[in-house]
Amino acid sequence: MSSPATPPRSLAEALRARDDASLAALLRARPDLITPVPTDLTQLATRAGTRASVVRALERLDRFALQTAQALAVAPDPAGYDVLLGLMSGDEGDPAVEAALPRAVATLREQALVWGGDDRLRLVRTARELLAPSPQHPSPTGLGPTVQEAAAGMSPGRIQEIVAAAGLPSTHDSVSAIAALTALFGDRERMAALLAGAPAESREVLDRLVWGPPYGQVTADPAPRLRWLLDRGLLLPTAPGTVVLPREVALRLRGGRAHRSTEPLPPALEVTSTHRPQVVDATAAGQAYTALATVEELLKDWDEGGPAVLRAGGLSVRDLKRTAVALDVSEPVAAFWVELAYAAGLLASDGEADERYAATPAHDEWLELPPAERWAQLAQAWLTATRTAGVVGGRDAKDRTLSALGPGLDRSAAPEVRHRVLSLLAGLPQGASPSADSVLARLRWERPLRGPQQDDDLRGRLATWALSEAEMLGVTGRGALSEHGRALLGAPAPRPAEEASGAGGQGPGDKLPVHHHVPLPLEPLTPAEQATASAAAARLLAPLLPEPLDHVLLQADLTAVAPGPLRRPLADMLGVLADVESKGGATVYRFTPGSVRRALDAGRAASDLHAFLAAHSRTPVPQPLTYLIDDVARRHGHLRVGAASAYVRCDDDALLNEIMADKRAAGLRLRRLAPTVLATQADPATLLDGLRAMGYAPAAESAEGDVLITRADAHRTPPRSAPEPVPDGPPTPDATLLAAAIRAIRAGDRASTTPRKQPPSTNGDLPRTSSAETLATMQAAALTGEAVWIGYVNAEGSASQRVIAPIRVEGGFVTAYDHTADEVRTYPLHRVTGVAELAED
Repeated sequence: MSSPATPPRSLAEALRARDDASLAALLRARPDLITPVPTDLTQLATRAGTRASVVRALERLDRFALQTAQALAVAPDPAGYDVLLGLMSGDEGDPAVEAALPRAVATLREQALVWGGDDRLRLVRTARELLAPSPQHPSPTGLGPTVQEAAAGMSPGRIQEIVAAAGLPSTHDSVSAIAALTALFGDRERMAALLAGAPAESREVLDRLVWGPPYGQVTADPAPRLRWLLDRGLLLPTAPGTVVLPREVALRLRGGRAHRSTEPLPPALEVTSTHRPQVVDATAAGQAYTALATVEELLKDWDEGGPAVLRAGGLSVRDLKRTAVALDVSEPVAAFWVELAYAAGLLASDGEADERYAATPAHDEWLELPPAERWAQLAQAWLTATRTAGVVGGRDAKDRTLSALGPGLDRSAAPEVRHRVLSLLAGLPQGASPSADSVLARLRWERPLRGPQQDDDLRGRLATWALSEAEMLGVTGRGALSEHGRALLGAPAPRPAEEASGAGGQGPGDKLPVHHHVPLPLEPLTPAEQATASAAAARLLAPLLPEPLDHVLLQADLTAVAPGPLRRPLADMLGVLADVESKGGATVYRFTPGSVRRALDAGRAASDLHAFLAAHSRTPVPQPLTYLIDDVARRHGHLRVGAASAYVRCDDDALLNEIMADKRAAGLRLRRLAPTVLATQADPATLLDGLRAMGYAPAAESAEGDVLITRADAHRTPPRSAPEPVPDGPPTPDATLLAAAIRAIRAGDRASTTPRKQPPSTNGDLPRTSSAETLATMQAAALTGEAVWIGYVNAEGSASQRVIAPIRVEGGFVTAYDHTADEVRTYPLHRVTGVAELAED
């Protein structure tokens, strides 16, 4: 990469020399620089050097780019490319490092962490302060301070003693003595000769310190092996009882390497098994169907109102256990399904006084969609959600337990990690399933500063959860990315498996190391692109899902077998008429007196139930089931319960006598009001439940005496929107915003750097002229069409400088083309502090 003819003197000048495409790449990689839009390139450079922004940029570097930045932090400032290459590859060289280093330098330069030509590479000051070694913050390179830094507090006499012991001629001042010592340590041959005379014990000390940490402890009377090193400056004292190995000595002992081992290439993904794409897609489709059934069952279980909301928010541990039992899954898996339904906007809290969770109105709309579209909506919600079910049961910063649906579950890195994990799978051949350890190793290489040393390796845990959740959701099948999962990402067509294995295939037990190179991470999709990708995923998944059935198989033991998924009207009606006994590939329903009464309470007549079963059964309706329906229907509604607080009335007074004589009715405290009427202080619901527990089949009635139809009344929350993801910093700007921001920055930079004639009366940054001079200059510029420089104070009192080309001056206003804003604007003349002509050149 060639250096410009005139090297930049600052980061601002380096940015000023970039084209718009390069500036757009910078702002896309570091979106915090554009929030808000800088006024000019000088402000952009200042913002790019702030500590918070630099830390964020360093955290997003891959391991080799970070190692390159760390090497620059211990190199001279500025450093040539050859010096940097020597620090990265050592004296013997490394072809892999030589090939990868230009990319790493280009990345650092693109992100404005490094500026200058290849002959004068400069790490921005804040990055150097963060990465340079110090006693408080040791460098990952394991290097210590330079000779000049370590000897800063030494007396001139002691320095001369070290120079003499090292075999160098004495000098007249400490500066030249330190320079001579530094040159000695940097010279390979002279340094080898010096070390050749070192005692073996002294060499052992150097070997222990060479790769860091470079500091050691000594006593007031050092041992001979340490005294030999101290006398020749191979160890230098930094504080009482502490010595350090100078950087120049360590680099010579290391063979010129700044790092013990460099990683120019990302770790290869290890493919543990390869399956036929059809098998992967079929397995993933089966998981997708199970995911839909699980979410539907969860919301059906909470249809009449779910668990109560804790005072601090979220589900209690007991309610999560009950949900797990109802779904027949473990508690962590139940937390995942609950959080997924919440992220998709299908359930929320109802906001009532006795607040509880329930399905939202969006759930009813979701149920009307085709199954593939319902799955795509769930998968898209999972892919972009920041709420992380995996942390449920953990502890927050205040040592409080994190509960499902509660606060504190957002992890802003979750969407990026999920997207990256699936992108890695998308880069593999079709049907290839990688090992989880190789995926984690790859992610740690890509973001080393967000690895194990920070937050207990949160990215690693997020990646592990992403792999298991993608499998449960049906995005992957048997560990490989499915075709509809690939479409959900908007990923390109996959490579055939033969490309990775060469001639011949791999068996399911073979381990196949895939080439290091994987396509760059897929860019996050815009909302419009996400909708298109979701629709494409639904189209690919639809043919793989089982077709809903319109029939069941009735059996003589009062059960019905559904050999597959049922159409919604049939499933809904059967769910009222019978109880689910077992689930799996085929669902078994059992008819009981209670379930039949439930259907009758919902307003169905016995004839309706007989007709329904006959129409939807592939087998004849068994006689025991017919008898069961008729028997329950004959007794249903014979008793009527109303509000007295509650009463029971019946035309058959003998039946009421039977109830009064039953010992089980003692708790209801019934009393006779008339031969056909009993009354109680209990509420109607309690009376209904009590009589049903005694084996009767009462029906509720209204105040007008009509039978109440007690359908399972769905409880819905008010309209609720899905929880908004918590962004991991400012969002990546789109092309439109980037173009507008760059145009504004360029215009502001032109306004701030355009040469102008300073009027004699100018005392500050803004021009100052009288009202008459301002008006005359504006009118003259409007006639000639020339641009002028003005100072302007807006209505809020903020002062700014602008370059404008006046078009019209009248009525106390000037209408002009504002080069700074790149548009025509009108300014009140009384707010213009002054005007000055631009320099002719």
